[in-house]
Amino acid sequence: MKLSRDFYIQDDTLKIAQQLLGKILCTKIDGKYCSGVICETEAYLGANDKASHAHRNRFTERTKIMYAEGGVAYVYLCYGIHHLFNIVTGKSGDPQAVLVRAIVPIEGKEFMLERRNQQKLKPKDYIGPGKVSQALGLSKAQNGLSLTESQVWIEDREINVDSSKITASARIGIDYAEEDAELPYRFQYFDWDF
Repeated sequence: MKLSRDFYIQDDTLKIAQQLLGKILCTKIDGKYCSGVICETEAYLGANDKASHAHRNRFTERTKIMYAEGGVAYVYLCYGIHHLFNIVTGKSGDPQAVLVRAIVPIEGKEFMLERRNQQKLKPKDYIGPGKVSQALGLSKAQNGLSLTESQVWIEDREINVDSSKITASARIGIDYAEEDAELPYRFQYFDWDF
C-alpha cells in the first residue's frame, strides 16, 4: 500500500525518519521498475538545524522545495557527482526532510546492477545515499515530484521492524554543523526477516 500524504505531514520528522525503516522505496523511471527496503535514514530539522540546507530559513532555488508540504521529493546534486534523495516532511513553510541513506534491493535488481555498472549484487553497494539514487534511477529530474502521484513512491508492505533494534547515531559528512553534527538523527535497521 502506497503511503498517503498524511504520513509525510506528521509534526515529528525524527519519528518519520524511524517509521520509514522497513518501508519500500519504489521507482518506475524509463519504464524500469525497482524497489528496495529502506534501512537507513537521516533527519534534517529545518531552520534550527545547522546541518540542514534550510538552516536559518535559507531560501534558495535549491532549497525552496523543502518549504513545500510534506510528501514530495527533494533531490540535489552533492559534490557535483552524487544525487541524494530526500523526503520533504511536515507542514508547508517548515523546511524539514529525511535523507534515504541505504536500501536492501528487492525488485528490479537487474536494472540496479545495470545502473551501478555491476555484475553481482553486493549489499554494501546499496549503503550510501548516492548509491541508492543511482541504483533506483533518481536524479534532479525527480526533484519536487509528489511521492503519492508520480514515478517515485513509498509503500508499506508491513515488514516487521523491531523498534528496539533501531540504532540512532550522528549524521555523516556534516562537520560544518558544529554541535548539531553530533545529534543522533541517523537511524539504521539491518535486522531483516523477510
